[in-house]
Amino acid sequence: MFDTLSQYSLAGRTAIVTGGSTGLGLAITRCLVGAGAHVAVISYDEESRAALDEFGDAASFYRFDITDTDRTPEVTERIIAERGPVTILVNNAGNHCKKPIEEMSVEEYVGVLNVHLVGAFALTKALFAHMKANGGGSVIFQASMTSYIGQPAVAGYATAKAGYLGLVHTLATEGGPSGVRVNAIAPGWIDTPMFHKATDNDAPRLNKILGRIPMNHVGDPMDIGMAAAFLCSDAARYITGVCLPVDGGALIGF
Repeated sequence: MFDTLSQYSLAGRTAIVTGGSTGLGLAITRCLVGAGAHVAVISYDEESRAALDEFGDAASFYRFDITDTDRTPEVTERIIAERGPVTILVNNAGNHCKKPIEEMSVEEYVGVLNVHLVGAFALTKALFAHMKANGGGSVIFQASMTSYIGQPAVAGYATAKAGYLGLVHTLATEGGPSGVRVNAIAPGWIDTPMFHKATDNDAPRLNKILGRIPMNHVGDPMDIGMAAAFLCSDAARYITGVCLPVDGGALIGF
């Protein structure tokens, strides 16, 4: 009998999750640990380390600024030396600069790209050959609704999230022959502090958002975590080069 449940297990695997101690990243860490993986969390926010206490020895914290790309290989080599071969990478770290283009400086724009796009590229580059040499792996980029739709005042963020799609397509073709799968997740509107900050005092905006979601409610952070755990597992072994919207149907909603 085919053991379906075992195909979803991540037991014995080591994952790296950037920004994995806060927000959606923490939900991803929680789901990967729940599926059996050890998660090495990379974050610049030392104060968020305490959020990993609930996982005991199943998660470890590495303080690192992913825009310091000259040191990226050093950090990945340290994680491999301490935790063993890495077969999962989730590029989740990010930042925001919410300004209309007239007010956004070139430096601010580049800064957003460096965190989302350049930092993620450098980390993926540092691990890609390692995954190939070890028989394969799974890379996930945290995309966004802005990979597909226009939103005002997020030019840098939208550029980076749309850029992930190009990276996913290219890296999927490069990694496929060696068993390295590359995908993305595009979260819709999710019940996070950031969402509440944007909508709690703006009923028209909240109603507009809900009006375009066929399921008529926002998602839970664990919806993103479970999607990541699925894409990293053998249950998704023939899935690569795709971006999975986890959005209650918002992309196709009216």
